[in-house]
Amino acid sequence: MLVSAVVWWVPYTATDRTVALGLFTGSVAVVLMAWSFVLAIRLRWLEPLFGGLDRMYAVHRWSGVLAIVAMFLHVRLEPEIQGGFDGLLSGYMESGTDLAGTAETIFYILVAVSLVRWVPYRWWRLSHKVMGIPFALAAFHTVTVDKPFPADSGWSLALVAVSVIGLAAWIWRVVGRDVARPGAAYRIVGAVRHERTMELELAPVGPPLEHRAGRFAFVKIRLPGLREPHAFTIASAPGEKHLRFFVRNLGDWTAKIRQHDLVGARVYVEGPYGRFEPLPEDPAGRRVVWVAGGVGITPFLSATAALPADVPSEQRPVLVYSVQREDDATAIEVLRRAGDEARIDLHVVASADGRRLDEELFASIVGGDLTGAHVAACGPKGLVAMVEHTARRLGARSIESEDFDIRSGLGPDLSRQVADLERHVRERAAREPA
Repeated sequence: MLVSAVVWWVPYTATDRTVALGLFTGSVAVVLMAWSFVLAIRLRWLEPLFGGLDRMYAVHRWSGVLAIVAMFLHVRLEPEIQGGFDGLLSGYMESGTDLAGTAETIFYILVAVSLVRWVPYRWWRLSHKVMGIPFALAAFHTVTVDKPFPADSGWSLALVAVSVIGLAAWIWRVVGRDVARPGAAYRIVGAVRHERTMELELAPVGPPLEHRAGRFAFVKIRLPGLREPHAFTIASAPGEKHLRFFVRNLGDWTAKIRQHDLVGARVYVEGPYGRFEPLPEDPAGRRVVWVAGGVGITPFLSATAALPADVPSEQRPVLVYSVQREDDATAIEVLRRAGDEARIDLHVVASADGRRLDEELFASIVGGDLTGAHVAACGPKGLVAMVEHTARRLGARSIESEDFDIRSGLGPDLSRQVADLERHVRERAAREPA
């Protein structure tokens, strides 16, 4: 990303420095926004380059933010070339400049919506869907303004190509992912409501999705009001035809699904994604330690289901599960049964019992030594950071973690409160006479 941006400094070095910087920042804005659109397609073959979709999404977000910063600098510098070359569509230069001003305003609004977490998910998703419109206006501006190089030069054609690629990626993301190729078809055959989670079991309508333990997928329920995709870790074992998900009751969408009769509903599952590896590639003789917090237990459920029973204690993964209360923890019965079957060594740390999983307790549970061990952690960022620090200190050979927060931003997530307010307003309007 950095290289692709810096390269664009080269064609502008022959002009005045202020003008060069202004033109450079404009090109960088286009390049970074196009790159952000490409990453949003969720191309699985790109995942290994970033270490997983979670990290790819982080680059996607930063590309978008830096593109807006570059656009801001470009507008403030107001670069004007003296004696330059006409743009490819120079006859529309005035219109292109006006449209670029409109694009700037739209970008600021959409990025503000993206960065504030209290905005409901469905609004946030819509803001991303329309992001290509101001990009198209900005791209039109780039082919109308004067430049220090000819319209048929390599630099000019490269900028056009980048713009076209960005627009094509945006169209594919909006149309392709949601309409043309939404994912593998499934049908919900089980929906069990637990105190804090909803357990969904999906049966394939066509060929089943193939996955490895620790992978996640985007679930799209084809019911009114529930169609927006949400990412959940696959809890079923690799090789099982049915998929199982545990959906934590956190936001407005997850609250809605608890109010619907989901059995029989058609679902599209897009994936699998992720690079999280609960088990090492070379397990022979290596100790395995898992640490989960809350709904972060789901990748370990998939791995646990694939483990054999009656494994000697020194060969079983040690699972440290941090929860509020043990009895209503996600899939606790499944984990207890796995412990009884000698698949795992289960250690539950419940805050309601006055216990807190910190460095001292974690080191105590694993015996104070993790030399050569494979450690995998999934859960709240603070918990994962603690595990990573402690595992390194105790000599772990490999440490796996995953930041499952696809959406990030500033402030608390108030989507449920906003949804409740919307519902209250609609109910009040319905009661009032016309």
